Amino acid sequence: MKKKGGKPEWMEIISRYNKPDNLRSWWQIINSVGAYLLMWALMIWSLNISYWLTLALAIPAAGFLVRTFIIFHDCGHGSFFRSKRMNTIVGVITGLLVFTPYHRWHRDHHIHHQTVGNLEKRGTGDVMTLTVEEYRKMSRWQRFGYRLYRHPVFLLGIAPMLLFVVLHRLPKKYMSVREHVYVQLTNLALVMIVAVMVMTIGWKAYLMIQIPVLYIATVHGVWLFYVQHQYRLCQMERRVIM
Repeated sequence: MKKKGGKPEWMEIISRYNKPDNLRSWWQIINSVGAYLLMWALMIWSLNISYWLTLALAIPAAGFLVRTFIIFHDCGHGSFFRSKRMNTIVGVITGLLVFTPYHRWHRDHHIHHQTVGNLEKRGTGDVMTLTVEEYRKMSRWQRFGYRLYRHPVFLLGIAPMLLFVVLHRLPKKYMSVREHVYVQLTNLALVMIVAVMVMTIGWKAYLMIQIPVLYIATVHGVWLFYVQHQYRLCQMERRVIM
């Protein structure tokens, strides 16, 4: 590409967008988080009409939840607001909506960015991927476990809910005491939110809304992550199979 002022043209183009615009950030919160909460209100209302209508509304609600996760993600990179404190505050709040502890997830995510694609430093925030040599050295049961893990039904159908509902509730051994506390505080806050919702609309109504929304959102979110990180590998696997 042609250079302008000593820099590649594409760098000149993206440089316009490398600083947060607080006005746009707040608008994104309104049209993502605000829209998600509005969809929740509509779904509660729709339970009195038809659960099929509730499930139909769960689809756009899940879309807004994915958008909320994107805000959560950008806060962790310090790129959503100019203020570090505002990034943390909004990140923690959106983390509760997406069932993800802010401090733990972004610690792992920063490691992921530093190690993704490096075969010598795998294992944090990655979709487990083995080389052919590593796979051949496995026992039959290990190969079965690996193939089961990477099977679309498990990886994109079961694992997303398992990850966000269960695994994100558990601290990891390498975490500091402070990080352990943050995870437990997130869990406590989620328990309180769920308790308030159950007391307000009932446990059945809460589950009838939360489960389909969270399932659709997590499946699509993990799928997007998978495609982004595994696209070239999937192409290679397809060539081998064909």
